[in-house]
Amino acid sequence: MKNRVQFQQGQSMAEFMELYGTEAKCETALVEQRWPSGFVCPCCRDTRHSRFERGGKRLWQCHRCRHQVSVTAGTIFENTKLPLTKWFLSMFFMTQSKNNISALSLKRHLGVSYDTAWLLKHKLMAVMGDAEAGRALDVRVEIDDAYLGGARAGKVGRGSENKVPFVAAVETTADGRPLFVRFDPMPFTHERIDAWASKTLAPTTHALSDGLPSFSVLANSVETHEAIVVGSGKQAAQHPKFRWVNTLISNFKTALSGTYHAFRFAKYAKRYFAEYAYRFNRRFDLRTIVVSLISDCARMLPHNESAIRLAETHR
Repeated sequence: MKNRVQFQQGQSMAEFMELYGTEAKCETALVEQRWPSGFVCPCCRDTRHSRFERGGKRLWQCHRCRHQVSVTAGTIFENTKLPLTKWFLSMFFMTQSKNNISALSLKRHLGVSYDTAWLLKHKLMAVMGDAEAGRALDVRVEIDDAYLGGARAGKVGRGSENKVPFVAAVETTADGRPLFVRFDPMPFTHERIDAWASKTLAPTTHALSDGLPSFSVLANSVETHEAIVVGSGKQAAQHPKFRWVNTLISNFKTALSGTYHAFRFAKYAKRYFAEYAYRFNRRFDLRTIVVSLISDCARMLPHNESAIRLAETHR
């Protein structure tokens, strides 16, 4: 399975441009994902409608309530001043490689300002986070506690104000092959771990964790919980029972350090976790991941700039 995922061809830029290279093609793709069975009025749910253009913009009008709507209205694209071609191209860059793409690189690829590229990227990451929020893990799940950040001066280790604590969990097959991952920022308290487990782990799960005392509450939510005292440092990282969770934590941190000079860990960590998980959990078919993201964007409610820039607290 590893080789099949690692060496799959993915989608080439030429193929992408053939599918989404014009505004009309992007709009058609968005219509197909927003209304796959035909137009449905967002106000009254009636399907009877007419179509017309106003100011070069295609609109749908409901026969029942007379509500008029464009395909972007009520989605993450609402009121955007950017053409859909730039949004779609951003989706391509954000999904077709193992490593992240920075807002600075998006700026250069798209020919937009840095602020525009940053906002576009964070809106797409918010969509990814929304899509991943309800993912439940099952079967065999490796779980570990980790930290993100800590580059500035100050207290080191647990409790550092410069670090974001997070729980990493990887669902595997019964014989240990990785399937899905979740990274969730949270303090390592009994209450938060318990709430996370009840939402994230299926009752039939066999959970494996290290000996962190807070992980004892996992037994409340899963069929079996195996707590293994693994020590610390290299010994813990190489423990065979936690092979994949440690590998993915390491890969995530490497992707960050290789892409970004810096970002505000405490404020935006959740979105960067979601971006990584979104790509990893859909890695089996890189040719359809853009379609998945278009579909998720079509269902995502609008987020204005102030909401996107608002801090997300995890303490």
